[in-house]
Amino acid sequence: MRIEEHPILKVERKRSFEFAFLGEKLQAYEGETIAAALFANGIRIFGNYQKDGSPQGIFCANGQCAQCLVIADGKPLKACMTAVRPGMRVEPVCGLPELPKVDSVPLMRETEKVEVQALIIGGGPAGLSAAIELGRRSIKTLIVEDKLSLGGKLVLQTHRFFGSSDAVYAGTRGIDIAAKLEEEVRAFPSVEVWLNSAALAVFSDHKVGILRNGRDYVLIEPEVLLVSTGARERSLVFRGNTLPGVYGAGAFQTLVNRDLVKAAERLFIVGGGNVGLIAGYHAIQAGIQVAGLAEALPECGGYKVHRDKLARLGVPIYTSHTVISADGEDQVESVTIAQVDEKFNPIPGTEKAFACDTLLVAVGLDPVDEFYRKALEFGMTAFAAGDAKEIAEASAAIISGEIAGLKIASALGFEDVEVSKELEDMAEVLASKPGLCLPKRTPHHEGGVFPVIHCRQEIPCNPCVSACPRGLIHIDLEDIRKVPELVEGDKSCIGCERCVVVCPGLAIALVDYRKDLEWPTVTLPYELSKKSLNVGDIVTAVDEEGNPLGEVEVTEVKAIPKNDRTLLLELKSPRAFAEEIAGVRVQAPEASVPLPEVKSRLADDEIACRCERVTVEEIRKLIREGCRDMNEIKAATRAGMGSCGGKVCGPIIKRLFLEEGVPLESVTDYVRRPLFLEVPLSSFAGASDEK
Repeated sequence: MRIEEHPILKVERKRSFEFAFLGEKLQAYEGETIAAALFANGIRIFGNYQKDGSPQGIFCANGQCAQCLVIADGKPLKACMTAVRPGMRVEPVCGLPELPKVDSVPLMRETEKVEVQALIIGGGPAGLSAAIELGRRSIKTLIVEDKLSLGGKLVLQTHRFFGSSDAVYAGTRGIDIAAKLEEEVRAFPSVEVWLNSAALAVFSDHKVGILRNGRDYVLIEPEVLLVSTGARERSLVFRGNTLPGVYGAGAFQTLVNRDLVKAAERLFIVGGGNVGLIAGYHAIQAGIQVAGLAEALPECGGYKVHRDKLARLGVPIYTSHTVISADGEDQVESVTIAQVDEKFNPIPGTEKAFACDTLLVAVGLDPVDEFYRKALEFGMTAFAAGDAKEIAEASAAIISGEIAGLKIASALGFEDVEVSKELEDMAEVLASKPGLCLPKRTPHHEGGVFPVIHCRQEIPCNPCVSACPRGLIHIDLEDIRKVPELVEGDKSCIGCERCVVVCPGLAIALVDYRKDLEWPTVTLPYELSKKSLNVGDIVTAVDEEGNPLGEVEVTEVKAIPKNDRTLLLELKSPRAFAEEIAGVRVQAPEASVPLPEVKSRLADDEIACRCERVTVEEIRKLIREGCRDMNEIKAATRAGMGSCGGKVCGPIIKRLFLEEGVPLESVTDYVRRPLFLEVPLSSFAGASDEK
């Protein structure tokens, strides 16, 4: 189940070794997490819950829950955050884990204390951009990142970035932007980086507790705090919503694009925002079939170019639909969806079921802003950047971090620092939501060569303008959200193909009549395996929204190093529809055909609190009985007492109050636990393994 070839990512594995799961020897590679190694060996069930024996598997892949808990060499550890080691003995957690026995009192040390001018929690695009501004001014800065590498979600993004070519690396792949930012940060002697180190709490004495290297507890005392911790995925309730195989799109991207694990054979996606649309595209890049995508709204909320490129590959998109159930005994075997009415209620009789082994939930994000809110409560000088401040694209996070870095420098007394109006305006543009979608316009040329731009929605993006050496593609200089236009005057297109290659949405095709007026050549960008298409193949050409146009012949598949892993696909097309071609269908129709029969899941297992296995109906009952305090619900059901600390179930319970007609103004929220994550008491005590 490992990915051995990828059209964008380099498949380079380190030393291999053996570890054991349930006594069976399995293969792993240096640097893999336990979760990735188990998935690679076809194991998706990591244990069984102590309350009802329900199977447990991966969920967040981000260390913020405990669905993937295992016993590794006698210790209960999160499989998604723990590196597998040679000879490691891994066992499933069946019931409550037993703590390892301690034969003697270990050596202990005093808690280390560190003073810095600036502490940055989170080493994603916002944190790194802020650190660059601070490093330029030799400000003593510490970046704390809970993953094993810097870059945040950038390391999961194989596509080219939207935004401004001048301001935020637009036209460059996310994985490459991460490398560029890290290289720049590490060049500054004043900036220190702690990887595999999680922030635990912000305290009233203005110190921040950090678990360094997953082991040592350290107190950091910063003059200024920046919280750039990103976002967490929202969850959804439906029958079977905690079956192994149901997890977030971000977790899927982590397994596929970071760990190079083929995390599914066939999947279904619920949620048509950018996260869900991009995850579907990443799946097909990794050789995984996508049975379909359901979106409750009448239109997908993500960029239209993301929606279109997924549809062009052959993935059906069901708008005004929602998921009814994930079906299967111990793990996902199929998913059932249904059409919804204007109030988002499922319409009986519209159910459809699809065979799949994975259901990705991509229904939005919430800021991870607990540290920022606590810092303000305690009167600290603190800033937030990126998704921790406002949910937006990673390009917006880069600018947000840059602005935060300048503000931190100013707060530390640097008088020559100013956030320009141009920078603030760019931040506003990049954080904006998708705008108007203009009517489709198909050009009609008599000959020559020219690009056809299949980008009709107002989004912040301009790499095509910068790429054209003839200056033929125009976007309003005052607002890069405007739709690009081809403007031919004294100059004409020379067919250089640069705009085709650089477009982040794969939304530009080149039509060339110069060799044959009746059978022009259409050149398309192609970012799937080169082996998936060959010269001479007959393929189905589709328009920008995935509608079939006709059969065409592949005449060339070009791999040019300067194109940065984007292949160019040349097609011989009849003149009748050449200018409408925007892609070719890749996925076989059988992958997305509904099952002949819908089998409704009978178990009443809509789970609101995954950690404590509390059902939706249990919580609705308390609300109907007059409960208006989430802490009271916690006391009665244990909802919110699990490892995630109410991060997942909290928003769900609030949604249940609204569904029951209770305004949130009359609801008392959870009292947040002091620590963000669970920590072994031995770490606080400074316990050492030394005798």
